[in-house]
Amino acid sequence: MTMPSADEVLDGIREWVEVESPTTDVAGVNRMMDLVSETLSGLDCTVERIPGTDGRGDHVAAKSPWGGDEKGILVLSHLDTVHPLGTLDDLPFSVDGDKAYGPGIYDMKGGAYIALAAFRALIEDGQEASLPIRFLYVSDEEVGSQTSRHHIEAAGEHAKYVLVTEPARDGGKIVTGRRGSARFSLAAKGRPAHSGARHADGRSAILEMARQIAKIEARTDYERNLTLNVGLIEGGSAVNVVPEHCTAELDIRFRDLDTANEIVDWVNALEAHDGDVVFTAKGGISRPAYEKSPAIEALYEHAKGLASEIGFDLVDTFTGGGSDGSFIANRLPVLDGLGVDGAGAHTMHEHLYVSSLVPRMSLMRRLYETLE
Repeated sequence: MTMPSADEVLDGIREWVEVESPTTDVAGVNRMMDLVSETLSGLDCTVERIPGTDGRGDHVAAKSPWGGDEKGILVLSHLDTVHPLGTLDDLPFSVDGDKAYGPGIYDMKGGAYIALAAFRALIEDGQEASLPIRFLYVSDEEVGSQTSRHHIEAAGEHAKYVLVTEPARDGGKIVTGRRGSARFSLAAKGRPAHSGARHADGRSAILEMARQIAKIEARTDYERNLTLNVGLIEGGSAVNVVPEHCTAELDIRFRDLDTANEIVDWVNALEAHDGDVVFTAKGGISRPAYEKSPAIEALYEHAKGLASEIGFDLVDTFTGGGSDGSFIANRLPVLDGLGVDGAGAHTMHEHLYVSSLVPRMSLMRRLYETLE
């Protein structure tokens, strides 16, 4: 089995990292899609460029030159990052011992690259897998996958297994479960008044929102793996005006569907504390919970055995962050966190561990070769 060296892989990852691709920069994201399209076309894959919509970049779907329409392996990756344009000036690609730094290198350009490198090595060795291998690269995972979700779900219809190249967790752990999420936009409409001359006539939208936030966040229950977080708030027009308007954004994370339905119904039923203020909550489940099914357990055990043969111990974990794998884990065996090991996702010290590149790339290749 011929595999590229860590240095060769790192050179390829560097090229990707130095193409800045925050979700909002369509041109940057599409340059990343150009790179993967060119590589896959050069490997005789059937490549489909899916035009972006709603101000987002394109997506790319590709299929191996073998396997026809048979259900196969879906490799799911995103090429957008959270780092704004210009981050490379402050966080340039660099290597310090076992750590390679750069925006998006850990989440998740490193993982997306090693999955493609493993596939290329398979083809260059003149081999075919038992199952067709399909790739889907999406452009908007970091903002909730609004334009890619239906493509992910459609790709799942042609999949027997799903491998997600999100980064590893906590020292190389693979992900076999994730909390689901719900998002709500909250709004309060009160009655404006001069805060000095006519304060009693006013009805404060900010006061109403503050009361609602205290009530909402009090529902957080760590024992149930349920969190409610109001992360953005905006309101008022001037310091001497009783505020007429206030808005806030609510993020909810939950362990299972029953909890999700319970908390979503509760938020939808919230009423204003002040009868003269109108309060509304609009939203719902944005990503379903990813629960470890028997099929996912079996796929994990298979991967664990392969990792042992390669020479490392593969441990699984449950995590709170979202992933595109969550959209199809309720009906397919999904393994997540197959990307590189590292730390600092979304920060100015984001890095991967160079020592993780070859072992985890080898695991991807062995999964391609052994899944049936």
